[in-house]
Amino acid sequence: MTRTALVAAGGTGGHLFPAAAFAGELRARGWRVVLMTDARGRRYAEGFPADAIEDVPAATIQGMNPFKIAAAALTITRGIAAARKSLKVMEPAIVAGFGGYPSLPALEAALAQKRPVLIHEQNAVLGRVNRTYAARVAAVACGFERLDRLPPAAAQRKVVVGNPVRPAILEARDAAYQIAAPGAPLRVLVTGGSQGARLFGEVTPEAVALLPTDLRNRLEITQQAREEQVGAVRARYAQMGVKADIQPFFKDMGARLASTHLVIARAGASTVTELQAAGRPSILVPLAIAADDHQTANAQALTGIGAADAIPEYDFNPQSLAALLGNRLADTHDLSVRAAAARASAKVDATQRLADLAEKLAAQ
Repeated sequence: MTRTALVAAGGTGGHLFPAAAFAGELRARGWRVVLMTDARGRRYAEGFPADAIEDVPAATIQGMNPFKIAAAALTITRGIAAARKSLKVMEPAIVAGFGGYPSLPALEAALAQKRPVLIHEQNAVLGRVNRTYAARVAAVACGFERLDRLPPAAAQRKVVVGNPVRPAILEARDAAYQIAAPGAPLRVLVTGGSQGARLFGEVTPEAVALLPTDLRNRLEITQQAREEQVGAVRARYAQMGVKADIQPFFKDMGARLASTHLVIARAGASTVTELQAAGRPSILVPLAIAADDHQTANAQALTGIGAADAIPEYDFNPQSLAALLGNRLADTHDLSVRAAAARASAKVDATQRLADLAEKLAAQ
């Protein structure tokens, strides 16, 4: 008889991506997989490897407005009721939550029905929903060795598995880091997602303008910029005579990561994990408004082993970036050492380890 796994995730792509990798691995092992999310989460679920996708009402309680709190509480209650009804029909052998408020109804329903539950935390700080259930689930799988805000009662349930990595990034890992020869091009990749692209578009070109001429002339920049910034960023690099490819989105990120010498990026869990997997040195700018400052904690997985530098967002300006960028690019041997440190810290079998854990819990 085919076993069913219920995967609960939503909120952002950061929750859905590792959930999708996990779901794909379980399906390859013969499982039937159902994704439970909400209407917002479904927007990120295109191509999700599930046999079925079910929406449940979900909400998050924020602010102090009593009417909004009451409305959110009612939505959550409706979501839990819908999840309980659905779980009784599908009879999942394991329920896996990947964070985000859309995962709450499934977790609450599964625990009420005494089904085996595991949660996976991508960041180095346990998220709000995962923190709520950590002491009650069978296992707390995590992406990094560090896991702040883990309740003491859940300490024995912590299992470090790593974060699942896209196949394209694993292909980048197969491309050995190439030290730039004297006078040869120095390739810099700048990627920030929606909440980093604007800042990097404003700061990075001006930092490059402050670099010594001989160093600047060697640069080849690949930069993600917001659509409304592309023209201005492209023109600024052209004004300096710097070769640059500026686009809102790169579909071949694995190939671009494979050919780069240094990455400038935010410190989301997926980004840090992919830098580890590919083995590339970086300058990280943690998102200042991230919940519980989790991006700073994520960055320490790389800064703590000498694989990256971190610049707090409030200190990130053309002068601070130019000083650090100049130092790093001037020492290509040091960059290769940093690349090796990043590579050595990777857990490239995270997807398999997470699926192994799920099967173990389902069998108990």
